[in-house]
Amino acid sequence: MADTETKPKDEKPPQKSDKAPRPEKGDKAQQAQKGPKPEKGDKAAKGEAPPPKPRRREERVTPRLKTYFEDVVRKKLSDEFGYKSRLQVPVIEKVVINMGIGEGVNDRRKVEAAANDLGLIAGQKAVITKARKSIATFKVRDGQPIGCKVTLRKARMYEFVDRLINIALPRVRDFRGLSPKSFDGGGNYTIGIKEHIIFPEIDYDKVADVWGMDITVCTSAKTDNEARALLSAFNFPFRQ
Repeated sequence: MADTETKPKDEKPPQKSDKAPRPEKGDKAQQAQKGPKPEKGDKAAKGEAPPPKPRRREERVTPRLKTYFEDVVRKKLSDEFGYKSRLQVPVIEKVVINMGIGEGVNDRRKVEAAANDLGLIAGQKAVITKARKSIATFKVRDGQPIGCKVTLRKARMYEFVDRLINIALPRVRDFRGLSPKSFDGGGNYTIGIKEHIIFPEIDYDKVADVWGMDITVCTSAKTDNEARALLSAFNFPFRQ
C-alpha cells in the first residue's frame, strides 16, 4: 500500500480574508455620523424652550370670621354651656349651596348659566346635579341636568358666611330676620333665598333669569340650642 500523506498537526486551516464592513443603509449611516441621540429629558438639545419656572404660591390670609371665632366665640360658648375641653365647642364644618333650575328641563343652557353664577357667588366651581330617576309627570329623565350645587369648607366657608351676613342678607327686599326654627334637629340650619342677585358678585344688568337657592350651614353641634347659640355668636340676624 502506498503511504498516505498526513498533514502535520501544527498546521491550521487557511482563514478567510477579512472583508471590509458593509456600509450602513439609510438613516443608520446618517445617525452614526451625527452621534448619539439626545436623551428624552434633554429639551435644550432639541432646541425647545426651557420649562417655565414654578409659580410662586399665593399668601393666604386668615379669614376675619375664623379669627373672631378663635378669639371670642369659642370662649363665649365655653362659658355658656360649661364645656370642659375646647374641642367640645361646636364649629361650622361646611356650607352647602343648592340651586334648583326647574326650567333646565327644557333648556340645558340655563343650568350652565346658573352654575356659572353660583361659581361667582361661592368662589368655587359648581357641580351640575342630575336627576336620579325618570318622572313622566315633570318630563324629567334619568341623568338629565336639573340644578347645581357647591360645598364650601375652611377658608372659603368663613369668607362666604361673612359676606352672607354683612352684605347679602341686608340687601334682601323686606328683610325681617331669619327664622329661628329652621334647624333639622342635628345642628344644621337652612336658609332659603328667593333671588340670587342679592350677592354683589352678580351683575344685575347682565342677568337674564333670577333663581332661588338653599344655603345649609352644617355644624358639629349635637342639639339645636347649641347650634343656635353658635350662629347667634356669629351675628346671624335671627328673628326675635
